[in-house]
Amino acid sequence: MKLEPIGLDHLVLRVRDLKAMAAFYCDVLGCTVDRWREELGLVHLRVGKDAMIDLADAEILKQRRGTDGPAIDGTQPFYPNVEHFALTLAEFDADAIRAHLVAHGITAAPTLERYGALGNRLSMYFKDPEGNMVELRAATS
Repeated sequence: MKLEPIGLDHLVLRVRDLKAMAAFYCDVLGCTVDRWREELGLVHLRVGKDAMIDLADAEILKQRRGTDGPAIDGTQPFYPNVEHFALTLAEFDADAIRAHLVAHGITAAPTLERYGALGNRLSMYFKDPEGNMVELRAATS
């Protein structure tokens, strides 16, 4: 059997402040709330029609699982398998995007052409409020 991925279904981020992170991903990046599962400390955010970003409250997750997972210094959880994730934008006006991010207190790295699922496209990297690296990519070249 050969697996044939056709897209990204979802990405889960552990977060410290669920409400603030949901607001960031909705208000700044344009995601929408699909489901808010208070009992699980989980928010499913819609990204386009076929993908999601799930935000999981780190403390509730720790209580459910009984552990934070590995730690670097004993205080901050360490998640070695997430370097960054990329969101494709239908419209990519680098100056307008940068101004939008600055208006929300976000500083982005310089715009570069990088390779991804759709080939070489313009990309912009920045960190969300809890330090996760986000890449915004142009849908067309």
